Amino acid sequence: MKILSTAKVTFKLGISNVIRIIIYRVLLKLKLHKVQKLTASPVDGNFFKAPETTLNESKYSYHDWNSGLRYFSCHNEGLTSEDIPRWHRNFITGRIFDKTDSDWWNITDFDEDLGDIKTIWELSRFDWLIGFGQAVKSGDQKSLQTLNNWLSDWYHNNPAYKGINWKCGQEASIRVMHLATAALLLNQVKQPEPALASLLSLHLKRIAPTMSYAIAQNNNHGTSEAAALFIGGSWLKSLGDANGDSWLALGRKWLENRAEQLIEADGSFSQYSINYHRLMLDTYSLAELWRREFELEPFSDQLTTKIISATNWLYQFTNPENGDTPNLGANDGALLLPLSNTDFRDCRPSVQLASTLFSAKAAYTGEGCWNEPLFWLELPVPDESLSKQESCQFDNGGYVVLNRGSAKAVLRYPRFKFRPGQSDALHLDFWIGRDNYLRDAGTFSYSESPETMTYYADVEGHNTIQFDDRNQMPRLGRFLLGEWLKTDKITPLESDDTSTSCLAGYTDSHGASHVRKVILTEDILHVQDKVEGFEQKAVLRWRLKPGDWVVDGFTVSDNHLQITMESNVPIKRFELVKGYESRCYLKKTPVPIVEIEISEPAIIKTICRYK
Repeated sequence: MKILSTAKVTFKLGISNVIRIIIYRVLLKLKLHKVQKLTASPVDGNFFKAPETTLNESKYSYHDWNSGLRYFSCHNEGLTSEDIPRWHRNFITGRIFDKTDSDWWNITDFDEDLGDIKTIWELSRFDWLIGFGQAVKSGDQKSLQTLNNWLSDWYHNNPAYKGINWKCGQEASIRVMHLATAALLLNQVKQPEPALASLLSLHLKRIAPTMSYAIAQNNNHGTSEAAALFIGGSWLKSLGDANGDSWLALGRKWLENRAEQLIEADGSFSQYSINYHRLMLDTYSLAELWRREFELEPFSDQLTTKIISATNWLYQFTNPENGDTPNLGANDGALLLPLSNTDFRDCRPSVQLASTLFSAKAAYTGEGCWNEPLFWLELPVPDESLSKQESCQFDNGGYVVLNRGSAKAVLRYPRFKFRPGQSDALHLDFWIGRDNYLRDAGTFSYSESPETMTYYADVEGHNTIQFDDRNQMPRLGRFLLGEWLKTDKITPLESDDTSTSCLAGYTDSHGASHVRKVILTEDILHVQDKVEGFEQKAVLRWRLKPGDWVVDGFTVSDNHLQITMESNVPIKRFELVKGYESRCYLKKTPVPIVEIEISEPAIIKTICRYK
C-alpha cells in the first residue's frame, strides 16, 4: 500500500522535479556536482561604512539587538554589548556543532544529537542586520561597529562552503536578501564596501549551481534563491563582476517562472501556508524594491498580476485590528523583512508594503505599524486604498473566508495541485473581532520526534473530523503525505441579507466521507458535519481560545461564546481535554479542546452563539 501511495505521489510531484532531486543527490554522493568544486578568496575589511546622512528623528521604534538576541521573533536571550553570537549553538539545548571544517554536503539535516538544525541556522539568517541597520540609520554609530564585528566574526567562523550554515541554498539566499536590505537602509547600494561585494559573490556561487534542486521543491526555496540571484547578480554586475549578468538573468527567469507556476490566479500559493505565503510576498517585494533601485526592466505584467492577487489573498486573511491570521499550514518562524517592531504574527506591514509596490494602493489607512516598512525604505504612503475586506472564495487553493459583522470564519478544503503539508481538510477557524476562538494548532518544530511533529501537522491539530484514529492522509515521510484528498462535494460561497454560507466535502482512501456546511449570521455560527463510511468511530475536535470554559451537558461556554453540539445519533463521548498549540516556532502553550465522539454515521451540528 505504501509503495503504491509513494508511486502516486511521485507522479503528482512531477516526474521532472523528482528527476531533478535524484540527479542532485546522486551527483553529490559521487562528488561530481559542480557546487562541490567551489573555491573562495579571502574577505577582509568592514562590510558597511557610516552613512552620509542619518534621520533627524526616528519616527518608529526597532528591535534593539544590542540588548539581546531574538530567535524566530519570539525567543529572547540576554546579550551584553561585548558578546558575539555563537553561530553553531542550538539555543534550546545549548549543544554546539563543532564540525565547522566539514564540507556542507556531508552534514545531515536531522541529527538527533544536535537537535533542530533551524536553531543554529536562525542567527545566520542575519535578521539582526535589519535592526542594526535601523539603529545606524537613526544615528547610533556604536551599532555600526557591532554590525561589522558580527559579520566579520560570522565569516571567520563559517569558512566558505564549510559547515552547517552553508548547507542550504535558501539560508544563503536569505542572508543575501538581508545584506541587500541593510544596504538599502544605509544608502550603500551603489558604492558598497569591497568586503560586502566579496561576501555577496561567495553566496551567489553557492546558490546558483543548486538552483535546479530549489526549483524541484515547488515552494519558497525557488522564490528565495531566484530573488537572491536577481538582487545579488544585478548588484555585482554594476560593480563589474563578470558573473553578475548571468546571475541576474537566472534570477529574473526563475522569479517569473515561480510566479507563473506556484501562485494561482486567485493568489493562493503552492505551500498552503499563511506564513510561507508572507515569506513569498516579502521576497517579491524586496525584488521589486531592488529593481527600482537599479532602474531595471520591469517584471512582466503576468508576474505583477499574480503578486497583486497574492497580496489580496493575504489581505483577506489578515485581521485588521491586530494583524493576526489563522495559523494555517507549516510555519518555521520565517520573517524576511522585520522592518516593523511588531508581533511576529502581524502581517499588516507585509501586506501594506506589497500593496504599495504592486498596486500603488494602501491596504491600511492612517498612522500605524503597517507603515513602518514604508518609512524605513523611504516610500510614500499611497493616496488610494484597497476596498474593504469581504467574504470571498479562493477555490484554486481551497479556502473560503466568510465575513459577517465582527465575525470571520475560514474554511479549508482540499484542492491539492501541490504537495500538502498538513492534514487540515475541512478545518474551520472562527474569529470574533481580534480574537481567534476556534483555532489551528500550528507547527512547533520540523525536527522533533515523529509523535510531536504529527500532533500539530496531522488531523489532531485541526478543527475537523478524525476517522478511526488515523490520519486523513497517510504519512510517507517527514514532509510527505500520500493519498492526497480531493474535494468531491462543494457549494460555492453564497451570501444574502441575513447569512453567508458554503459547503465542501471529501471521501478518503478508506471510503470515509466528511461533508461540512458552514453558515455565518450576525450572531451565530452554524456548522453541520455529515460523516459516514468509517469503521469504528469519528471524532470531531474544536480547538478553543485559552480561557475559562465551562461545560454544561453538550455545551461549553466562556464570557463571549457559547458552543452547543447536537447529533442525530448518540454522542458516545463529549469531553473538554487539554492540548497544545504553537503560534511561534519551537514555542507551545496549552489550549482547551472539545472532543465529540460518535460510533455510527451521523449529522453533527455545532451552534456557536456570540456576543
